[in-house]
Amino acid sequence: MSEFRDWYNSVPLFTRYWLTCTIVLSLLGKFGLINYYYLILDYDPFVFQFQIWRAVTSLFYYPITPGTGFHFLINCYFLYNYSQRLETGVFAGKPADYLCMLLFNWIVCVIIGLLVRLPFLMDPMVLSVLYVWCQLNKDVIVSFWFGTRFKAMYLPWVLLAFNLVISGGGAMELLGILIGHLAFFLLFKYPQEFGGPALLTPPQFLKQIFPDTRYVGGFGTAPQARVPTRPGGTVFGGHNWGRGQTLGGN
Repeated sequence: MSEFRDWYNSVPLFTRYWLTCTIVLSLLGKFGLINYYYLILDYDPFVFQFQIWRAVTSLFYYPITPGTGFHFLINCYFLYNYSQRLETGVFAGKPADYLCMLLFNWIVCVIIGLLVRLPFLMDPMVLSVLYVWCQLNKDVIVSFWFGTRFKAMYLPWVLLAFNLVISGGGAMELLGILIGHLAFFLLFKYPQEFGGPALLTPPQFLKQIFPDTRYVGGFGTAPQARVPTRPGGTVFGGHNWGRGQTLGGN
C-alpha cells in the first residue's frame, strides 16, 4: 500500500484527480450505488430542470459493461499517460494554464454534447488532450498494435481509423480531434505563427489559487518536437526521450 500511495502521490495534481474521479464515479454507477441516469449529460433535465451537475459527472462517468470495459481501461491509460505528460511537460510549473486548457476543452465538450445529445464526455475529452500532446511531439516515433510504427502526429487519426474498423465508431475520436485542434491552435499556433494573443491565458483568480511554481519560459510557444534518442517507444509501453517529457510510453 505504501508503494501505491507513493505512486499515487507522484501523479500530477489534475491528472490524479481526473483519473480518480473517473474510476470512482464509473464504479459507483456500475455497481448501482448511484443511479447512472443522473450522471449522464441529458439535454432536457440539464436545460429545463437545471441539473447542471450533469456537465461534470458526464465527464467522469463512463458505463462499464462487458462490451465497453476494455475501452474504458484504454481510455484511463491514455488519460493517465498523456495528461501526465502535458502537465509535467509544456505546462510544468504552470498548473493554472493546464487547468485553463482542460476547462476550455471540457466546456466545448459540454456544448457539443448538448447539441448532439452526447451522454458521455470521456472519449472526446481524453482524445483532445492526447491530440495536443501529439501536436507538440509530432516527430516522436510511436508503435501501435501489430508492430506498426509512425510519428505521434498520426496517432489520433490511427485511433480513429482503428475504432472505425473494429466497432464502426469514430465519431467520438473525430470530435476529440476537433476540440484538441481548437485548443492547440488557440494556445500555440495563433500566438506563435499569427502573432496574436494567447487567448486561453488563465484568469488572475486561477493564478492565485494555483500559482506558478517555477519559471519555464514564455507561454504560448510550442517547443520544437524532436525525434527521441531511443526510437521504438510504444503507445502502450516502452521508453522515449524528449524535451520536457517524463519517461514512459508514447
